[in-house]
Amino acid sequence: MKKIKAVLFDMDGVLLDTESLCKICWRRAAADYNLSNIDEIFMQCVGRNRTDTTHLLSKYLPSEKDAFEFREKTGELFDQVWHEEGLKKMPFVTECLDALKNAGFRLAVASSTRGIKVHPQLEEAEIHGYFETITTGDMVTHSKPDPEIYLKAAASLGLSPSECLAIEDSPNGVRSAYAAGIKCVMVPDLIAPDQEMNEKAFEILANLKEAASFIIKEFSGEEEGGGKE
Repeated sequence: MKKIKAVLFDMDGVLLDTESLCKICWRRAAADYNLSNIDEIFMQCVGRNRTDTTHLLSKYLPSEKDAFEFREKTGELFDQVWHEEGLKKMPFVTECLDALKNAGFRLAVASSTRGIKVHPQLEEAEIHGYFETITTGDMVTHSKPDPEIYLKAAASLGLSPSECLAIEDSPNGVRSAYAAGIKCVMVPDLIAPDQEMNEKAFEILANLKEAASFIIKEFSGEEEGGGKE
């Protein structure tokens, strides 16, 4: 087993507390489209990029045009709240990044969100500088649960998937990392892990502080890691 050299972070729900805010915006927009099952639809979309989200939404709305307009509306609502109230970091973000960097791990981001949002949000949170590369949803054809974004993130560091470990909060994110051949530590946010997540996640932990401790203990300076195989 190759040594783990890099940790790849999802952004929404892992680094920044954005998913709960997104859910509120989706609920507000749903009232104009008579979508009564919006929470169920939202959960299916968590972790996906705009293109794949719009495609999924079109299954519940009259047309692709309605799906696009709905997605644009939720984006406008999110931007309004973001610029009025700002975004919060998830618990223990800075402590986790400092600990992993000090332990010698390279850090990168693999987010389904567009770069035009990812970069300013990470800058605002004052954590952009921690990351060597940032791969975003508009850089791939299909985002999570497709493995493309994680394969691209690993390649951006010049590493193989087996040399990377991902931290994800959503099932689609875990599925993406798993399909890419990347070990994934799940730190759940809005969606509780089920049996599939127990099987596909390398480890499931409560927060980023626990995640950093686990990764350093299991993989720092070791050619072979422990945990589940």
